[in-house]
Amino acid sequence: VPFQPSLYDQSLETRKKLQMNTVLSTPVLARVAAASAGQRAKFTAPIATRPALSSVHASFSGVRLNNSVQSVAAKGRRALSVRADLLEELMKAMTGQVSIPTKEECLPGNKHPLRVTNKHYITGNPIQGPFPDNLKVAIFGTGCFWGTEKGFWRMPGVYSTAVGYCGGYTENATYEQVCSGRTYHNEVVQVVYDPAKITYADLLKMFWAQHDPTQGMGQGNDRGTQYRSGIYYFDDEQKALAEASKDGFQKKISAKGFSDITTEIIPAPEFYYAEDYHQQYLAKPGARPYCSAQPTGIPLGSDWIPEDMAEKYAPKIPEGFWTEKGPRPGCTINGPNEQFVL
Repeated sequence: VPFQPSLYDQSLETRKKLQMNTVLSTPVLARVAAASAGQRAKFTAPIATRPALSSVHASFSGVRLNNSVQSVAAKGRRALSVRADLLEELMKAMTGQVSIPTKEECLPGNKHPLRVTNKHYITGNPIQGPFPDNLKVAIFGTGCFWGTEKGFWRMPGVYSTAVGYCGGYTENATYEQVCSGRTYHNEVVQVVYDPAKITYADLLKMFWAQHDPTQGMGQGNDRGTQYRSGIYYFDDEQKALAEASKDGFQKKISAKGFSDITTEIIPAPEFYYAEDYHQQYLAKPGARPYCSAQPTGIPLGSDWIPEDMAEKYAPKIPEGFWTEKGPRPGCTINGPNEQFVL
């Protein structure tokens, strides 16, 4: 059953918003599931022929399977092979119906971790440990990890960043597995930073500025458990600061009519590096400048820092930085790729 152009949202406005990514509806996925082995699905813009489909396997171009199916490979397009018994979960995600899988429902793990280039595309520093003793590590999730990572790598004092998956049950998960909804992993960014140049409070300011933390299992166009808001702490001080910042930010956004924050704050679980092409994706040639984050435009400020931690964790980045160069409502990825210099 070949796909016809009429099945797509062809409006110029939508194409600009989704950066030429195709919007598919639940009936379209139903047709994919029913396609016979000798039939081919064409569903990208421009229309491209895809591998044969069978009642057992379906092949999708791109892997951001939520409100839209979007291309993610930095070099060409990849095919996502999904077992037919996962199609129901994919269709639920695309229509905004997000379910939380149990450990028993999650996919089995993989024996080997994914290979990555151990050199940050912008800073030139390693993205895999062990790191120098003077550095610390933080992990955050604010939706699609492409934009999240760029926001953090641009901060002065950040040694390196890496995107990956954590918070779920599937060991060494792949992007395809995470997008199936059967791992419970979150798309996250590992931030390695020098506390002599930037404090954890500075990082929390970027975290809250980058997204709308009241959207539950999703952010903007992206819906699914892998797009949830999360802070993953490594010690008691990170935990105390994370919780204090959440309480402080809740007061500020509540005053502006926002609902309750849904950010999870839990001990840092195992971090699994994402595929190499995802690392610093937005800085690489040919990258699609996709951004679905929805910053509130409300600053966190510094009045939330506990009194007994105020001296040690006083922000080192001046407020003028956030006014001039901080994330803005509508997009978090505009601007150069280079790190800011204060």
